[in-house]
Amino acid sequence: MSVMVVRKKVTRKWEKLPGRNTFCCDGRVMMARQKGIFYLTLFLILGTCTLFFAFECRYLAVQLSPAIPVFAAMLFLFSMATLLRTSFSDPGVIPRALPDEAAFIEMEIEATNGAVPQGQRPPPRIKNFQINNQIVKLKYCYTCKIFRPPRASHCSICDNCVERFDHHCPWVGNCVGKRNYRYFYLFILSLSLLTIYVFAFNIVYVALKSLKIGFLETLKETPGTYPPCVLEVLICFFTLWSVVGLTGFHTFLVALNQTTNEDIKGSWTGKNRVQNPYSHGNIVKNCCEVLCGPLPPSVLDRRGILPLEESGSRPPSTQETSSSLLPQSPLPTEHLSSNEMPEETNTPEEMPPPEPPEPPQEMAEAEK
Repeated sequence: MSVMVVRKKVTRKWEKLPGRNTFCCDGRVMMARQKGIFYLTLFLILGTCTLFFAFECRYLAVQLSPAIPVFAAMLFLFSMATLLRTSFSDPGVIPRALPDEAAFIEMEIEATNGAVPQGQRPPPRIKNFQINNQIVKLKYCYTCKIFRPPRASHCSICDNCVERFDHHCPWVGNCVGKRNYRYFYLFILSLSLLTIYVFAFNIVYVALKSLKIGFLETLKETPGTYPPCVLEVLICFFTLWSVVGLTGFHTFLVALNQTTNEDIKGSWTGKNRVQNPYSHGNIVKNCCEVLCGPLPPSVLDRRGILPLEESGSRPPSTQETSSSLLPQSPLPTEHLSSNEMPEETNTPEEMPPPEPPEPPQEMAEAEK
């Protein structure tokens, strides 16, 4: 007899994670929900490079050098790889406190601050932490119910606390934090080089064609070639300043071992003139730590399996499911011997009434 087996539905942790992130490929890809500008970034890079490879590269490879399209392809592939790595990875999201952990932290805070009279504002929830002889304040996150580690901050767009939070970048569709900052920096650096490269060789292409037959004659003879070229020049011209400027700004931050969030808030350049405790005082050491240091693993465990109690009601086991699918039939009692016959049990309605207890002998004699 064939037995049907029902498999249990596995619930992974990424399906129950709070926050405003979207997951793909069974939790392997993690992004923010607002992905419209990220698609625009992909369209601009892919569209501009496609036009460049389709029109200008063939002419430049013949007239100047075949290394021109090869180097352009290397920059393009590197930019796309770092962009996707930045967009699809966990930036360093810190898990929220479990109910028991949150209750324990609340008890610690109440024991430290004492009872707050009604109507008064409670004191700020801050812990002091010493790093390189500098006092750093750890702030309490009321959403995640945790004391945030140093340099962490809560992203209002993704609704998560991110370790070494730099900023939320809509162009890559993700937060930029401890686990993907180096890829973000390599992306904007390679994109700056690619933009300059495409822009410069578009100018060279127009100049070479114009020197041979003249600029106006070139426009008349090849009207289908110049609209893409002009479009590439315009896109590269307007994106060149922003991308190159952003790369220069982040190069400055990397040299100081500082984040965008700290620079905007003036954490180390404010009125107190507190020195940056994370800086080594050396540009090379700071760059090595930010760009070449060990990459910490993700603490989310997105593809981990939740226990049955957390994932919902307990599904029936395989044995229970298979037994319930079998047809139920009464036992063939006519073939059983008297020793093997099951005992008869009476239901509450069929059970006889209990007999009254016999009176004691002394009471019976007294009645006589």
